[in-house]
Amino acid sequence: AQMMGASRTRIMADVLLREALPGIIQSTAVLIILIVGYSAMGGTVGGGGLGALAYNYGYQRYFLDVLVITVVVLIIIVQLVQMIGDMLSRYVDHR
Repeated sequence: AQMMGASRTRIMADVLLREALPGIIQSTAVLIILIVGYSAMGGTVGGGGLGALAYNYGYQRYFLDVLVITVVVLIIIVQLVQMIGDMLSRYVDHR
């Protein structure tokens, strides 16, 4: 791109960003998965959300069905985020 006379801005926008976009999308998907996991763990110490539901009702009150359903919902969320991230990454990858 430099040999063809492209400016620095054009190289950044058209060449480098297109090369890095699949990795950026994959990293964002992993970041969202980490946030879901940490929010579930934070729920056990008073943060609320699915972690609090699983801990308070499923673990402390021995409602095994609530615990299993909550864990399954968390797994489904993580799988959906990973699948969407993979699809988007493949879509923008030009290889």
